[in-house]
Amino acid sequence: MNYELYMKRCIELAKGGEGKVSPNPLVGCVVIDDIGNVITEGYHTKCGFNHAERDALLKTPPDKTEGATLIVNLEPCSHFGKTPPCADLIIERKIKRVVIGMRDVNPIVAGNGIKKLKDAGIEVIEDVLNKECLALNAVFIKNMTQHKTYVAIKTATTLDGKVATSSGSSKWITSALAREEVKTIRNRYDAILTSASTVLADNPTMQHRKKVILDRNLKTDYKNAKIYKEGEIYVFYDSNLTTTYQGPNIKFIPAPVISDKLDIKFILEKLYEEGIMSVLVEAGGHLNGSFIEYADKIYQFIAPKIIGDNNALSAYDYRKVNEISESINFTIEDVKHFSPDILITLTK
Repeated sequence: MNYELYMKRCIELAKGGEGKVSPNPLVGCVVIDDIGNVITEGYHTKCGFNHAERDALLKTPPDKTEGATLIVNLEPCSHFGKTPPCADLIIERKIKRVVIGMRDVNPIVAGNGIKKLKDAGIEVIEDVLNKECLALNAVFIKNMTQHKTYVAIKTATTLDGKVATSSGSSKWITSALAREEVKTIRNRYDAILTSASTVLADNPTMQHRKKVILDRNLKTDYKNAKIYKEGEIYVFYDSNLTTTYQGPNIKFIPAPVISDKLDIKFILEKLYEEGIMSVLVEAGGHLNGSFIEYADKIYQFIAPKIIGDNNALSAYDYRKVNEISESINFTIEDVKHFSPDILITLTK
């Protein structure tokens, strides 16, 4: 049986939960008969809702799934949380074989789900498309193993790495098609983060349920700027300052300043405490640079344009180096075409 084909379907289904399941993982499930016909499928749609296995199995009568094979990209849970254990339901439904993409890194599960299935006499096949399954849940893995917020950076540049001309003109470097993809990318993350400089220069809306603004000197217009009109807003500012402004959707968080900049490490620790498991940075070269050492992923849109001005603004203009060996290295994970632009996705 080509289990990889069905695991690919699990991954595709799992992505339906992007932006809705945090802090839970993305999980999809397919149940097939002995000759490979799909009996039922499902996915984890929202935090607190049924897990993928339960979503799939409860869609069909028990007699339809008895003796079937269940494929899932993450080890079935073995504990009571907001929903009952998926392993128990799989056993109850008399599934004969479970195919898993990766073991759960949650210490509460971490092999216990597999043990429970094997103890019940169910055959377990592991690590099918393991690399792809690990990549799908990179956010969840970092949260569970490092107890840190996952950090991604999004930029849109010309071929010569510029995000704006020397006068600040940047609309639009990339096409409408590329900008639509940005909305999809934003949806994957718990929050988007930008700087006061970006708010002041562009007055962006950045439509999202949670937004983080680094406003060290409290310069932005909290009453009128578009970015403050909707969503939960977290504003980090210099702890030496005070603010009396109160907004129903805005939380002001004082932060230490190091070398004339807000302490990024402190900010990321605070975001994790606030339950923000992943953040997408959209800012200028200086702030992008400040986050580089913490970045797990970069989305770099590149337009087939050349500005050719040494004074134009760069995507990562934050330091001076003498040797190429001082470069920060990433791995190209994927390249996609959003005509006429491309999107290069990189990971550390």
